[in-house]
Amino acid sequence: RGGRGRAFSAMACSPAAGGGHCALLRLLHLLLHCILFSLASSHFAADHAIDGSPGLCVSLIQRSGYSCREHSVTTDDGFVLGIQRIAQGHGHHSYEGSIPRSPVFLQHGLFQGGDTWFENSPDQSLGFLLADAGFDVWVGNVRGTRWSHGHTSLSKNAKEFWDWSLDELAEKDLPAMLELVYKSTNSRVYYVGHSQGTIMAFAAFTQPNVVNMVAAAALLSPISFLAHITSSFALTAAHMHIDKFLNALGVHELNLRSDIGVKMIDLICASKKVDCVDMLTSITGPNCCFNKSRISHYLEYEPHPSSTKNVQHLLQMIRKGTFGKFDYGWAGNLAHYMRISPPTYDLSSIPKTLPLWMAYGGLDALADPDDVMLTIKNLYCDSKLLYLKNYAHLDFVWSMSGRDDVYNNLISFFISQIRHFSA
Repeated sequence: RGGRGRAFSAMACSPAAGGGHCALLRLLHLLLHCILFSLASSHFAADHAIDGSPGLCVSLIQRSGYSCREHSVTTDDGFVLGIQRIAQGHGHHSYEGSIPRSPVFLQHGLFQGGDTWFENSPDQSLGFLLADAGFDVWVGNVRGTRWSHGHTSLSKNAKEFWDWSLDELAEKDLPAMLELVYKSTNSRVYYVGHSQGTIMAFAAFTQPNVVNMVAAAALLSPISFLAHITSSFALTAAHMHIDKFLNALGVHELNLRSDIGVKMIDLICASKKVDCVDMLTSITGPNCCFNKSRISHYLEYEPHPSSTKNVQHLLQMIRKGTFGKFDYGWAGNLAHYMRISPPTYDLSSIPKTLPLWMAYGGLDALADPDDVMLTIKNLYCDSKLLYLKNYAHLDFVWSMSGRDDVYNNLISFFISQIRHFSA
């Protein structure tokens, strides 16, 4: 290709060519390069993160010997989201015969990114296990996280950059990412979400244009309602209206690594109701099965930033006990929704034909079993359930025994659906 380009340039500017003709050919040459560059970069992203550091493929996935490629997609409100693809695994794990290669999409939780699926060894990380089982693995990263790529016009430091909540994640980010996978593979997508990734799914799946791209869904620590949450940290934050405190300070990006993030944690920890000696337990419940000696490794990648508005939305859900859109106050609600109170997400509108698998834990302080039952009560689709009485919130992504406890069951569910659709 380089040789042809040099030949073209030599022909275009040879002494035999007239000046005007030479200039025209140079212009055509430039336009051709621009078109080719545009086509090449429409879905493929540079191998770097929003902060200029190496991207997720280079930083984590390729280190384990897996081929990985960076992609990006732009939402209709201008956010450039990073997506990683592992199209081929190592085939280490057999699940009773081969299956047609099918796309699976992984969506992370709050203050996390796509790295969460790959932070343990390949035989303990769901992302690697799915690739080895024969799936075409795609990894999502929402706006504002390290592995995404900012905005087409807004600076990361602008207030407007952080003016979003779960509503935008479900109505803009997730549809854009799923559409990229759907169109790139010409196949409906198998969806996996954890924590916030399940809230996004429940909200997005009420939209026919989104759920029609999904073949089946597996939800870890599924959340729609937060009425029975037992997390002392989250309950204290909600009752203290820590979101109002942050808004009053003009904090729009909530980065737990920042000075203001540390001060917010200290303020919550000052409450006698929160035991911050064991911070993770206070937030997520007593996780049984991940190796605490690896926390320093996890902290190389986590936590990712989120928006204050997004956290405020979650705290509203805790205070109200409902699964609804962001509450702007009666005047703001009239402007946004043409009604005094925000609308709720109607779980019953999720098609009953959607194959759904959910895994939840008896000690999960964020996805409380009572709230999971409330979610199931509002769904019309038949759900396969896996209950692990000793699991808490983070066990579902970081457990050292996750393959045997959870992931083999999840993968078998997907394979059964693939075989059903292929029959």
